[in-house]
Amino acid sequence: MEREEDVKVGANKFSEKNALGTGAQSDSKDYKEAPPAPLFEPGELKSWSFYRAGIAEFVATFLFLYITVLTVMGVNRSPSKCASVGIQGIAWAFGGMIFALVYCTAGISGGHINPAVTFGLFLARKLSLTRAVFYIIMQCLGAICGAGVVKGFEGNARYELYKGGANVVNPGYTKGDGLGAEIVGTFVLVYTVFSATDAKRNARDSHVPVCIYEELYF
Repeated sequence: MEREEDVKVGANKFSEKNALGTGAQSDSKDYKEAPPAPLFEPGELKSWSFYRAGIAEFVATFLFLYITVLTVMGVNRSPSKCASVGIQGIAWAFGGMIFALVYCTAGISGGHINPAVTFGLFLARKLSLTRAVFYIIMQCLGAICGAGVVKGFEGNARYELYKGGANVVNPGYTKGDGLGAEIVGTFVLVYTVFSATDAKRNARDSHVPVCIYEELYF
């Protein structure tokens, strides 16, 4: 008897849901879009959370540049790739720092750590012009200070010898190839941020594996 009641309840619960791929055709939404941020919000200038977020962006960008530039310079001055962390180590340094810093600052400033991310979110009206300009200023200052500290530790001669860990186009590739790679990489970065902050990411019909699992088994 109890088994039959459970089956009926489960059937009713499943029948209330739309078929996969048809949620967009319905007027009802199981998610809520945030309202567009105002273009200019002077009230933010009086809030401590506004300045705290800027400080978080500064510190995060400072640490990101400090660790990654040192890693790149360490690879450049090594006699061979086997004597250093290599290209994989550089990738892990960049990816690991982004992961750790975004995890630490997401609840404070959103964890942008990149003017491209801030500018993209501003164009999408997810933050005000006031906050976007403040974030970009603090990010640039953090990057300058991070590179400056590396230069102070390494010395001016060594810093200039290894070009400050700056990216260069390898032989066999043109500057256009490098520009294209940077465009694609920045697109993926901003796309990932938008996907992670999209209100539809928790929606039942958002066409992601987690939601498909929920649709089928719950």
